[in-house]
Amino acid sequence: MRESFHIISDGSCDLPQELVREKNITVVPFYVSFDDTHYFKENVEIGIRDFYQQMVEKKRVYPKSSMPSIKDYEEVFLPFAKAGVPVICICITTKFSGSMQSAINARTLIQEKYPQVEITVIDATINTVLQGQYVLEAANLRDHGFSYQDAIARLEEIKSTGRIFFTVGNMEYLKHGGRIGKVSALAGSVLDIRPLITLRQGEIFPSGIDRGRKRTLKKVMDLLLEYLRESSLPIDCYSLAVGYGYDMEEGIAFRDQAVSFLREKGYEISEMPVYQIGATIAVHTGPYPLGFGIIEKAIHASNK
Repeated sequence: MRESFHIISDGSCDLPQELVREKNITVVPFYVSFDDTHYFKENVEIGIRDFYQQMVEKKRVYPKSSMPSIKDYEEVFLPFAKAGVPVICICITTKFSGSMQSAINARTLIQEKYPQVEITVIDATINTVLQGQYVLEAANLRDHGFSYQDAIARLEEIKSTGRIFFTVGNMEYLKHGGRIGKVSALAGSVLDIRPLITLRQGEIFPSGIDRGRKRTLKKVMDLLLEYLRESSLPIDCYSLAVGYGYDMEEGIAFRDQAVSFLREKGYEISEMPVYQIGATIAVHTGPYPLGFGIIEKAIHASNK
């Protein structure tokens, strides 16, 4: 059956490849390099597990990421332009990358050859696992028969509800990657002090500090709880997921602990998937980011 529109995202969405195939989503990869010379397409020329393994083994070697090129997007857009299938392309927050500009430039080139083509490029204002949840909401709208324009309108409505609450293994990568900003003023260089960070509307904000992994993870849960308590919607109106880095076992244990924590607070959660954070963000956070992504569902009981 011909799809009403197709969904494309840049590789910052960090969705598992099998899920991308299942949901019929096209991903335009970012590039990653450990030497500033050789760049590899994430999940195409280098697997995410291999990427993390190199980070862990090569201490004080800081990888870099590079956005998809105009040509990368042009090659992806072209088959849908030829077939007359409208496209929604969801890109990482413009505060972190120029990926969206590459997509816009590629759209311009495609429209010169195919003037009738519909390609809408959306600034997700979010990234990583949360961007993946947002992309899945776009797929859900498509699969429930929403029109192209109605799906775009609904996606624009929900994106401001997106939050990431997370912590990292240490401050080292945040400092080196230049993403530390106001966080450094809180954490300084005190031994074993770790930051709590919130991402909202494309920017990161310091949300506290503490010593040690266990204490900071507990505070990440508190940040999520505070968000839910301030919300006018019940928890089942949200897509909620855990994002982890190198350590899958820690990610799963954190998810299980979070489910128990929320239930103790009166929130019945039916599902909380666990996704691996990709290279685009890990170059700034290091190998041990861990936290939550949460965003309002595009379709839920309160808006049917």
